[in-house]
Amino acid sequence: MSGQGGEDLGRRHAALRLRARLYALLRGFFAERGVTEVETPMLSRFGNTDPNIASFHLEFSGPSQAGPRRRWLRTSPEFPLKRLLAEGFGDCYELGRVFRDGEAGGRHNPEFTLLEWYRVGWDHHRLAAETVELVRQALALVGRAPASVRVLDFASLYREAFGFDPHSADPATLRAALGPVEIDPAGLEREDWLDLLMTHRLQPGFARDAITVVHDWPAAQCALARIRPGSPPLAERFELYLGPLELANGYHELTDAAEQRARFERDLARRAARGAPLPPMDEALLAALPAMPACAGVALGVDRLMMGLLGTERIAEVLAFDFARA
Repeated sequence: MSGQGGEDLGRRHAALRLRARLYALLRGFFAERGVTEVETPMLSRFGNTDPNIASFHLEFSGPSQAGPRRRWLRTSPEFPLKRLLAEGFGDCYELGRVFRDGEAGGRHNPEFTLLEWYRVGWDHHRLAAETVELVRQALALVGRAPASVRVLDFASLYREAFGFDPHSADPATLRAALGPVEIDPAGLEREDWLDLLMTHRLQPGFARDAITVVHDWPAAQCALARIRPGSPPLAERFELYLGPLELANGYHELTDAAEQRARFERDLARRAARGAPLPPMDEALLAALPAMPACAGVALGVDRLMMGLLGTERIAEVLAFDFARA
């Protein structure tokens, strides 16, 4: 082929070959560290209750004794990996496909690749340092190195940029800090404004080759992380960015089943208020949590990492076939 079509095809094939090299690097990285690769189900009896994530589901037509007919496609392998940890399996990771409904666009594909791993006895700070090292090694595949590595807490990031404490600033202050960015405020809560400041004001300013790690988030944004008591209480969570791209989200993991159930119930209440589907909460995870060892875990978007390696804003350029062409 020749012309523009041939150039596009050549770039896409080169990206697929780079992806193969990246997968070999990832597997070698964990083999050297004694972290075992595992494979867990893509279909589950349970769904993801997170009000900001939409799940796909399908109906099983086989024998009724196999269990509930409605099965949910995983949005991450997190819950079964934690069940393995509770069984005493030890450090493990999974590299595989996950699915999220409604997420399609320049940086999103409804079917994408996630790398998730867990380290027993670690906290989020130690795991963040390992994640930085993994990204360093990935950049070396394309002859690059991070221009800088910056590690700072959530409050310091917002104070530097906006001059206020994000843990105490009121919604009006947060909204004003968006400046010329126009957002429909209907239904938005305080934590939504904090997220918008991150995605619309802070991330775009991160230098292209810089790695930025932001840790100790507001307790209201804890997801499945532990909350450290204090004034204010903080979620023991980190996010890692390569330039403006969010790559990884990690936690010092919650092991309190009662607290986790309460968080799931709050998620479902928010979903109900929005008229969103109500996936069944993962009872298998809740039953396993009391036996899960203290650990830290992180999920890293492999397609996003590929985009960072190749310097593209379009996820379609790092996939064999994106959602529109699947």
